[in-house]
Formats: sequence, structure tokens, C-alpha cells
Amino acid sequence: MRAVAVQLNSTDDIKRNRATADRLVREAVSGGAELVVLPEKWNVLGTDEQMAAAAEPLDGPSIAWAREVAAELGIDLVAGSIVERVQGREKTLNTSVHVGPDGEVRAVYRKIHMFDVEVDGTVYRESDGEDPGDEIVVSELAGGIKVGMSVCYDVRFPELYRILALRGAEVIVIPAAFTLATTRDHWETLLRARAIENQCFVVAPNQIGPHPPGDRSGGRSLIVDPWGLPLAMASDGEGWVAAELDLNHLREIRRTLPSLANRRPGAYRWPEEQ
Repeated sequence: MRAVAVQLNSTDDIKRNRATADRLVREAVSGGAELVVLPEKWNVLGTDEQMAAAAEPLDGPSIAWAREVAAELGIDLVAGSIVERVQGREKTLNTSVHVGPDGEVRAVYRKIHMFDVEVDGTVYRESDGEDPGDEIVVSELAGGIKVGMSVCYDVRFPELYRILALRGAEVIVIPAAFTLATTRDHWETLLRARAIENQCFVVAPNQIGPHPPGDRSGGRSLIVDPWGLPLAMASDGEGWVAAELDLNHLREIRRTLPSLANRRPGAYRWPEEQ
């Protein structure tokens, strides 16, 4: 299966963001892509106020576009994430949607872990405007391959990915808008660790460059194999990278180095449980 990670420099210009995503997805499919993954908040990335104003429901224009293009091109499309507005909720959600080649929504994942941190002196308080999701989601691609869904900051929580693998995921998608500093120092290490620990392919498209109100994302969108080897990495600009995901290679790794099968859950106890 040929997988693609699309790298964008999204801003508050929604029309421009969607046009760029559309162009790059079509380019990727002309290169043989069967699975295409967009980055986090691909349709709008700006100030809290700009993103709240641009929030939309799952039947809004962004997912409508994703359904149309997936059906037209006959691909599995993971539409990164959007700022989702749910009627009756005060806060928005950070929501990733998997659309199948028939244009139907296969799965919806709402980011579980909120980015409430301080990085390089900048404080991020995602929970001020967003609610966390509470459901772990494994979807299925057109060929029957199971794909585990996650978003950005989730990558720092290995327990989530272990559950995805135990639920059958062989491919994990991690659309992101990693900061410049954390991309530089942590991004590749975290992605390779999640791939090695869970013996899964990882497809991780990242945002690149400046976004309002002055934040920067670090790019380096990456596809990693189950042995932890990078198969493709994006350069410093908008574009896409592709790699062939050899599922026979994955299954051979799991057969010869059966770390998932060698787990001993009964021996794993927190101190307060002993």
C-alpha cells in the first residue's frame, strides 16, 4: 500500500488552506497514493478566536470536501483534524475523520490529550477552548488493514498506542502541528519509538512554518516502518512524502520479534495496587 503524508502551512485563510490541500492530495494520488493523511487543523490554524470562529460540524464544508475528493479519487483519506463545533457544547473538539474510497465516513476520532504546556516560554492552554475526546478509535482501510487514529500531543502517551496495536492496528496515523522546538528535539524520536514499541507503520504529517498569532510548526513529516526506520521525510516546505507500506514485512517482524505476544499484563501493577 502506498501511503502519503501531506505537509501544509495552514493559516487563518481557509480558502487557501483547502485549495492547497486539494492540490497536494491530487498530486499524491497521481503518484499512486492509496492512503493520504493531512496534518492537524489542516483547514484552519490561527489564533484561538480565529479557530473558534471557523469551527464547523462534521457535515460542514471541510469534511464535505474530504468526502468528495476521496470518492472522486478512490482513496482512503484521513482528514488530519478540524476544529469541530458540536451543537450544545460550549467548547470545540479537535477531530480527525477517516473517509473511505466510497466517500463515506469510516471513523471519527476526537483528540484525547490536551496540549496544556509551556514550550520555549510560550504557554499553550488547549483545554481553555477545547474539550478532550474519550474514545480510542481503530478504523479499517479499504483493503482491510486496521488503522489506529491519534492526533499530535497524543504521541507522548505510549499507553494509547499500545491499546491501538492490541486492537489490531498495523498502521498508526499521527496528524500534527508540532511546535518548532519540539519538532527539532522530540518529533522523530517519539514517532520511531511508537513504531518500534507497537511494531506498526506510522504516518505522521506535520504542519510547517508560521501561523497566527506568531507560532511556528517544524515540519519534517515522516513515515516510519515497524522496525523504527524512517521511510520518507518531508523537506522544509509544503508538499508530500510517500512510502510503500509492506504489510508482509510488518508481520514478519511481529513473528520473529514477538514483543506484543510476549507481554505479561498480569505482572504490570501500579505501586498502589501492590
